Amino acid sequence: MDKQRICILGAGSWGTALAIQAARNNHDTILWGHNADHVSALRQERTNSRYLPGIILPDNLTVTDTLKTAVQFSDIVLLAVPSHAFVTTLIKIKAHLNPNTSIAWATKGLSHDNGSFLHHSVISQLGEKIPMAILSGPTFAMEVANGLPSAITIASEQPECATKLAGIFHSAHFRTYTSTDIIGTQIGGATKNVLAIAAGIADGLGYNANTRSALITRGLAEIIRLNHRLGGHQETLMGLAGLGDLILTCTDNQSRNRRFGIGLGQGKKPHDLITEINQEIEGIAATEQIHRLSKQLNVDMPITEQIYQILYQNTDPNHAVKTLLAREQRDEEPLPPT
Repeated sequence: MDKQRICILGAGSWGTALAIQAARNNHDTILWGHNADHVSALRQERTNSRYLPGIILPDNLTVTDTLKTAVQFSDIVLLAVPSHAFVTTLIKIKAHLNPNTSIAWATKGLSHDNGSFLHHSVISQLGEKIPMAILSGPTFAMEVANGLPSAITIASEQPECATKLAGIFHSAHFRTYTSTDIIGTQIGGATKNVLAIAAGIADGLGYNANTRSALITRGLAEIIRLNHRLGGHQETLMGLAGLGDLILTCTDNQSRNRRFGIGLGQGKKPHDLITEINQEIEGIAATEQIHRLSKQLNVDMPITEQIYQILYQNTDPNHAVKTLLAREQRDEEPLPPT
């Protein structure tokens, strides 16, 4: 495709990996970070030593801490900031957007303001006519940065927007698939972090493959029920943004949500683990948000309920597991109708 101008907002591990991928595909790419010292180190060292040590930034990747410069330069603005900073970032970039700019995000979670989907925040701040897309899927940043084979979903209700973004990132080792289901894609990205904490807790308690497999499977059933109630497509949760991302984050210790859960299962305190991991653990806030949503919609999500009890009601993880196992015997319900 023709060379595009894109900025990635957020110089953490995932934002940096996406910027590297776009630059490797020979697109004009700017990576913005809010911390001036961190950005200065990126410029001088040409590597993100904190998040992606050993990965050299391409020569055509520009790094800046000036938000106006990054946004005004770009035809596509992609947010890779934590969910708690999502709305604030939208507000900051609003005055600098070009008339035909597209907005995309790789943020996984719900709005911290009101628990709504992030595309609602985009519409609220930037209007409903702006082209928008979400990028999601089973992708650890270090593996993408190392050029290992990976695949993602790019969802947009405007197919041309998804196709344009897919073209920027698609390569022989980084496959992009497009979708029109922005609801299901966002549900998959938000809920998988809750289940990753659950899987980590089970492993931290000393349980093993059988338990982990059961948690993933029954966790997927919870996600499907919520997705059905909110109008997402069932097929999405059988794909990269659903089952793919769920398996990844529940089974590999590169997942900081899983590592957080392992620590909880081993008896460590949440605040100590947050300090130890020293990166955003999106599943903590997502647990409260998804729990609240499930109650509002009367959707049965027992695993999410117990993770909520552990994180927000100080329930002992062993007691939470016993509560799950003590649930009444039932049929394994069929999938909701499509």
